[in-house]
Amino acid sequence: MLRALTVVLLTLLCTSVIADSREDAQRQLEATKRDIAEMQKLLKSIQSEKSGLQKQLQSTETEMGELEKQVKDLQEQLDEGEKKLEQLDGQKKKLEQSRLDQQKLIAIQVRAAYQSGRQEYLKLLLNQEQPEKVSRTLTYYNYVNQARIDQLSEFNDTLRQLSSVEQDILSEQAQLTERQGVLKEQQDKLAQVREARQEALAKLNKDYSIRSRALEAREQERAELNKVLKTIEETLARQAREAEAARQRALAEARQAEARRQAANKAPRPANTPEIAVSSSAPAFGGPFAKAQGKLPWPVNGRLLARFGSPRGDDPRAKWDGVLIAAGAGTQVHAIHAGRVVFADWLRGAGQLVIIDHGNGYLSLYGHNQSLLKSAGDQVKAGDTIATVGTSGGQDTPALYFAIRQKGRPSDPVAWCRAQG
Repeated sequence: MLRALTVVLLTLLCTSVIADSREDAQRQLEATKRDIAEMQKLLKSIQSEKSGLQKQLQSTETEMGELEKQVKDLQEQLDEGEKKLEQLDGQKKKLEQSRLDQQKLIAIQVRAAYQSGRQEYLKLLLNQEQPEKVSRTLTYYNYVNQARIDQLSEFNDTLRQLSSVEQDILSEQAQLTERQGVLKEQQDKLAQVREARQEALAKLNKDYSIRSRALEAREQERAELNKVLKTIEETLARQAREAEAARQRALAEARQAEARRQAANKAPRPANTPEIAVSSSAPAFGGPFAKAQGKLPWPVNGRLLARFGSPRGDDPRAKWDGVLIAAGAGTQVHAIHAGRVVFADWLRGAGQLVIIDHGNGYLSLYGHNQSLLKSAGDQVKAGDTIATVGTSGGQDTPALYFAIRQKGRPSDPVAWCRAQG
C-alpha cells in the first residue's frame, strides 16, 4: 500500500510542480505580451516622431537652399556693383583730369584776356575805322566765351551725374551688404537647426534600432513560452490520466493492504530475522547522489527490523520497498544527503512523512515520525535534523520507515548507506 500511495504522492507532486510551472509560464507570457504591446506602441511613437523630424529637416534644408541661392544672387549683384564703381571711378578720374586741364587752360585764357582783353575790347569798341572787322571780332569773342561756358556747364553736369550715380551705387551696395548679413545670419541659424534635427533624428534611429532588437527578443521569448505552455498542457493532461489511474489502483490496494499491515504489525518478529545495527554518524558525502552508493550515512542510529524486499505481513506478495529501523521515540532523524524537501505532512500508512528531492530523479523517504522539523520547500544539507522517530501511521513500536527512490523505482538503502560492523 505504501508503495502505491507513494506513487500517487509523487505523481501529485510532479503534477503540482508542473502546474506551478504552467502558471509561472502563463504569467511570464502575459507579462511578455504586455511588454510587446508597449514596445510596439513606443516604436510607433518613435516612427511618427521620426517622420515629423524628417519633414522638418526637409523644410529646413529646402529653406537653406533658397537662402543659399539668394546669397549667391546678392553676391553677384555686389560684384557687379563693384565693377560699376570701378568703371565710374575710372571715368571720374578721367573727367577730373580733363577738368584740371581745362581749368588750367581757362586760367591761362582768363589771365591773357584780363591782361589785354580789356584794352583790346575797348580798342575794338572805339575803333571806327573798320566796323565790319570789329563786328566779326566781337562775334568771335562771344562765340568762344559761350563755347567755354557751355563746355564748363556740361562738364559740371557730368560731374554731378557721376557723383549721384556713385552715391546710388554706394547706397545700393550698403543695402545689399546689409541684406547679405541678414541672410548669412539666417543661414547660420538654419544650420544650427538642421544640425540639431540631424542629431535628434540620429538618436531616434539608434533608439528605434535598439528597441526593435528588444522587441524581436521579446517576440522570440513569447514564441518559446508558447511552446513551454503547450508542452506543460500536454504533460498535465497525460499526468492527470496517469494520476487518476494510479489513484484507482491505490484505493483498491489500500483496502487489501490495510488488513495485512495491521496483522503484520501485531505479528511477532521471526526469531531468525538477523538484527543489523546502523549508524548516522558516518561522514556526509558531498558529491552527486548518483555516485553515492555505499557512501551515505544512515538517517538514525538503530537496528534494521525489516530488510528491503523481505515479506511484509502474511501476504507473500507484499514486500518491503524500503527498510524499517528500530530507534527510541524522539530520536533525531537526519537527512542522508543535501536536497530540497518536497513533502512534509501526514500520509495514510506512512504517518508523519518527509520526502527529500536530491536531484536527477533521486528521492529519500522518512516515515512513521513523531514530529516533522522541516517544511516543503526547505533546503537541507546532509546531516540536518528533519524529524524525530515515532509511531505515527499505525506503528505499535517506535521505528523509522526509510526508503530511496530512483526515478520512481524503489532501491535498497543498504546499497547506498555505509555498512556497520
